[in-house]
Amino acid sequence: MEWGILAVTFIFIVVGYIVLQGTRASIAWRKAASSGDLDVVRQILEDAIASWRSAKRPKEVAPDVWRGVQTVALVDVAADDAPAGASLSASVSCQVESEYRLLDGRWLEVSSPLQEGFAVTARLGDMLLYDVPNLRLDAVRIDVHTTFRDADGAAERACILTTNVRREVARQVDWEEWTAAEIVDAFGGRYRLGERGVALPIDPAEGGAAPETGGLRVRPRP
Repeated sequence: MEWGILAVTFIFIVVGYIVLQGTRASIAWRKAASSGDLDVVRQILEDAIASWRSAKRPKEVAPDVWRGVQTVALVDVAADDAPAGASLSASVSCQVESEYRLLDGRWLEVSSPLQEGFAVTARLGDMLLYDVPNLRLDAVRIDVHTTFRDADGAAERACILTTNVRREVARQVDWEEWTAAEIVDAFGGRYRLGERGVALPIDPAEGGAAPETGGLRVRPRP
């Protein structure tokens, strides 16, 4: 009996020590990130992204959207000095393709790359702002790429949607009730449409007027 009590006590001590060490490590990472240590910020984000790639799809997320989430890659991180601490931002890139379904023996496009891009952007924005442990990003730019083919059939990936997801705007977003397109528009998502409504390549680094072949289609939510 006494040995059993000692064994249980020992287990509690070991578990308590492990929890304490984990808590200390978590606090240390959080403090380093909030102070603007970009190496720590980058490591936290890369760890989170790696976990999403191997995580099981949440039931509320469509399979095609989750596939897009799992393509996300970290591009860059940055920190700006602010009175209340460093203002942290990141830039990520992801990939989408059209969604097809077989109907009456024919494969029909039921969701375009731009529509998929809206859905993936909305999901990633929510995850990057609120689901990354020990990190509080103030903004994240999400660039969505898809495949284009030239006349010879050669494939090339290009950006079709770029969105700067800012925490100050996110507070006004209804993540549960708004559509993905409404969420992207609330953040001023930028994209370009051709004459037949097909998404055209854009330069995510440019914020000016669109070329003459199409117009920027950004509809801010009131």
